[in-house]
Amino acid sequence: MYIVTSEEMRRLDRQAIETVGLPALLLMENAGRAVADEVQQFIRNQPERRRTERWLVLAGKGNNGGDGLVAARHLQEAGIAVDVAYADSPARFGADLAFQHKTASRLGIPSFVYQPDTLPWNAYTGVIDALLGTGSSGAPRGRYASLIREANGSGLPIVAVDIPSGLNADTGELHDPCIRARLTVALAFLKRGLVQYPGAETAGEVVTRPIGIPSRFAEEAGIRTLLVTERVLESHLALTPGAERPADSHKGTYGHVLLAAGTHRMSGAGLLCARASLRAGCGLATWALPASLVPHLIGRLPEVMLAGLPDAGNGDWAEVSADEVLALAEDRDALALGPGMGRYADDSQWLRAIWEGARCPLLLDADALNMLADAPDFALWPRREAPTVLTPHPGEMARLAKLTTADVQRDRIGIARRYAQEHGVTLVLKGARTVVATPKGVVYVNTTGNPGMAKGGTGDVLSGVIASLLAQGMSAEQAAVYGVWRHGAAGDRAAEVRSSRDSLLASDLIENL
Repeated sequence: MYIVTSEEMRRLDRQAIETVGLPALLLMENAGRAVADEVQQFIRNQPERRRTERWLVLAGKGNNGGDGLVAARHLQEAGIAVDVAYADSPARFGADLAFQHKTASRLGIPSFVYQPDTLPWNAYTGVIDALLGTGSSGAPRGRYASLIREANGSGLPIVAVDIPSGLNADTGELHDPCIRARLTVALAFLKRGLVQYPGAETAGEVVTRPIGIPSRFAEEAGIRTLLVTERVLESHLALTPGAERPADSHKGTYGHVLLAAGTHRMSGAGLLCARASLRAGCGLATWALPASLVPHLIGRLPEVMLAGLPDAGNGDWAEVSADEVLALAEDRDALALGPGMGRYADDSQWLRAIWEGARCPLLLDADALNMLADAPDFALWPRREAPTVLTPHPGEMARLAKLTTADVQRDRIGIARRYAQEHGVTLVLKGARTVVATPKGVVYVNTTGNPGMAKGGTGDVLSGVIASLLAQGMSAEQAAVYGVWRHGAAGDRAAEVRSSRDSLLASDLIENL
């Protein structure tokens, strides 16, 4: 499923109108009908609702308002009473909206120009927000702002047309004020702001409805942002979730992962990473760690091979040679580096030796990312020929990109894409709606997972899963996208069997992979 910016949506609209010859009024008709259908479905899904429905359409002066008027017509035809409150005088309407206004008036749909603090909100059972579409910018002002505040304060369920008014369609930022919708009907394609927080929260449930613009237009137009679904995994990444393994396969068929992780203070990070890699399907896993830790971990995970590296007896990586890690990596199919590793003097140069010397796919997480962020000469490091995956959380991404965490969260898609392209890496920006960006500029947004996964160790599990998939022969793009989707789905399954998802542990995810 494609995700578009407001400018991309405008181009697709123009293409449908000018190239194919689809009239703008036809697209508006299809959009309004789709909204009316979803409102009726919403009503049917609310058994506690009153028998008599009366909805209020809030209509702006643009095409979004026209969509709302079409929805009003179809709701009236379905026997649902509906009124229209205009935020502007009809004298200011464009041609298409003026046409819809005249049509609605001839059909006897009650309408009026809104005046602050005059609406009888308790007379209605629901609201359709058709005030501001993707073409608006900046914070709502004047009557628009007043209408939004009153609608939010009414306590009525709000169905937003395309995007909630006041939401930045490209970044998910919320202007003040912004509609708090129970349901948003995205028209033709998802908008970026609907799949990024805080926009995803204020949009409520989001459904996407076609309006006549062929989906292939998005591919032909070079739209490179997609929502991760099973269909996308199959059609864009040639993956089949849950596919059976060949009967004659063996452990060598599914690769050997090397995990360099853990210290005396954070050995659990390595243990979680190793267990997750095996649960994700690799045939073999070797856990490289400071030698003095090995006696304490023997038998903790019988299926993993332990490789103790000389550490001067202190249980950390400060004395471990990069050459020791590279020697182990020679015969492995993927290397994951960083979980629970800690920091020490000159560790950025130690990491550079791994970066340049490892010939297998490389995943960097946690402390390895901080080493990378602190490398003053990272811009001069050569691009790796083998696949490279970085898995930062927002704080680590901020350090890598020399930004603030707030900057990162304001434009997760854009920042992840730019960094991946500039450095030739596949980047997994973790968090709610994890973003995966490829060196070619393709971005995937994941929706599996839940807030119960906001717990120490879940990132270590994700590193193990992606490294395992790399070792099994997947490309960096396939492993990162499928790994993120599968990791989140495991969290959702784990949450289903607990009385509260707040009690989830990272190890629960591993048992549900």
